[in-house]
Amino acid sequence: MTAPNIANISSIVGLNTFFSGIGTNTTTVFLTNSAASNKVLRVNTLMASNISTTSSSVTVKIFDAVAGAGYSASIINGISIPSGSSLTIIGKDNPFYIEENQSIGATCTNINSIDVLVSYEEVS
Repeated sequence: MTAPNIANISSIVGLNTFFSGIGTNTTTVFLTNSAASNKVLRVNTLMASNISTTSSSVTVKIFDAVAGAGYSASIINGISIPSGSSLTIIGKDNPFYIEENQSIGATCTNINSIDVLVSYEEVS
C-alpha cells in the first residue's frame, strides 16, 4: 500500500460520481480508494443538494478504510441545507486527497433528501 508520488505521476483521469437520495441510519459511501489501487484520488468538488421540501442536515466523513469502515473524521457535521439549496463542501480552492484504503460517505437527517455530486481526479 503506497501512495503515488504526485510530483512524478504517469496518469491523471478526471471523473465524476454521484449518489441520489442518501439515507439516514447508515452511511452512504460515494467514493472509495481500495487498498491496492496504487492511486490517490484528488477531490476537486463535493456538493450536497437538498431535493426535499424541508431542510435537512448532512454529515460527511472520511474513513480510514474502504466501504465506510474503520475510524472516521468529520469533514462537515450536521450542516443544515435548506430545501432546494446546494452546499459546496469541498471546492477547487481546497482540494482533498483520498489515499489508499480510505473512503468518504455521508448521512442526513431526512431519508432520500440529499443528493451528492463529486468531481475528482484519479492520480497514478
